[in-house]
Amino acid sequence: MGTDERRGAASAEGFAEVSRGLWVEEPAKRYRMPDAVRTAAVRAVIIAAVTLIQATIAFLSTLAGSWLAFPMVLSSVASTVVATWGVLDVWVTRQMWHQRGGVVSVPSSTARQLRRERRRARRAARAAARSADRGGARIGRGARREGGAGAPETGAAEAGPTKPGPAKPGAPVAGAATPRRAPASV
Repeated sequence: MGTDERRGAASAEGFAEVSRGLWVEEPAKRYRMPDAVRTAAVRAVIIAAVTLIQATIAFLSTLAGSWLAFPMVLSSVASTVVATWGVLDVWVTRQMWHQRGGVVSVPSSTARQLRRERRRARRAARAAARSADRGGARIGRGARREGGAGAPETGAAEAGPTKPGPAKPGAPVAGAATPRRAPASV
């Protein structure tokens, strides 16, 4: 009798019948950072680490009275500026990524392809809705009336009564059609 059988567990042969897999995937609490943001973050961490090492060397060489102290202090100041730039680079890259909606600037981008397909589907739906509203008939370009932005002209009856009298030069002739004005927003 084996140790497992004494404890009440199945023997070693019983493990072959277990259907559950060895590795169980759990959903991630946070999604993986985009590649551009992760690259900027790694670069910022490396720059910050080098800056801290330089600052430590500058401090220790100052305590020891070494000639290396002054150049290390200068390089530490410069590295601090570069490290600040690195952190700002991470922040700007992250904001840019969120504003673009995750579209990679590569023609083979999956996000771009999905957006293109959605746009085509929306256009097709709008075209189908338009053709259903029109009853399938289209209005040709020649069917528009002349007279400014396709607006119909006003007839003599709509223009109102005119006073009989001598015609002034430049005054509209009675019974002549006066074109309507287009709205100011056009």
